[in-house]
Amino acid sequence: MPMERITESPSRYDHLERMGTAELLRSINAEDRTVPEAVAQAIPDIGRLVDEITERMQRGGRLFYIGAGTSGRLGIVDASECPPTFGVPHGMVVGLIAGGDRAIRKAVEFAEDDREQGWKDLQEHAVGTDDTVIGIAASGGTPYVTGALEHARAAGLLTGCITCNPGSPVALACEHPVVVVVGPEFVTGSTRMKSGTAQKLVLNMISTSVMIKLGRVKGNRMVDMQLSNNKLVDRGTRMVMEALQVDYEAANALLRKHGSVRKAVEAGGKGS
Repeated sequence: MPMERITESPSRYDHLERMGTAELLRSINAEDRTVPEAVAQAIPDIGRLVDEITERMQRGGRLFYIGAGTSGRLGIVDASECPPTFGVPHGMVVGLIAGGDRAIRKAVEFAEDDREQGWKDLQEHAVGTDDTVIGIAASGGTPYVTGALEHARAAGLLTGCITCNPGSPVALACEHPVVVVVGPEFVTGSTRMKSGTAQKLVLNMISTSVMIKLGRVKGNRMVDMQLSNNKLVDRGTRMVMEALQVDYEAANALLRKHGSVRKAVEAGGKGS
């Protein structure tokens, strides 16, 4: 039975070119508001995947996102934010895109159609059984992603996916499919819209929850964030002020001396 491509079904709206600006924006916003509810339906599946990832990362495993086009770019964005936000090493969370780095800014023709290249790209990172691969594909039919998941699963890696079509090849290829059915796009088939928003929300949930469970957040603070600009130094200083009940100058001195909020608070608490 052929897969039902909900993401390709006709928009609920027509004659978009006849709409005024306000009507266009209200209509897009009305569709966007349905996305969080669709994501909520997938929380049990997301939770199981988060727990499995955490268990493996506690043993030294890594998390790989793999996708094509918009989906691949979303994975790269999430992966690239983990080191500055949570202070984890580069390479702990990795985003891969069909066509390589040049595809981040410009589409590479037919790169997503190669079923073997995704696994080849993963093998360049010497993946092992404590690693996790999450395929990201709105349509769920991307050969680059499906092939990578099939190979990774056969090799004993943990596999999951984020897709918007139930029963898709990507969902069937992995152990932990996360299927968020957002329905037709405002512009028919333009999955960078609601589908992309759903994927971003799920990626936020996965990486943030995993990092919290790995101890990279204390209370509700990013205590291991990288102090890579003045804004973050100021944020970190205020976090130390709050934790130790000291003035700005003392907190800033502790932060600059010890290099992270966590270390500054630990040192300050010992009277250093």
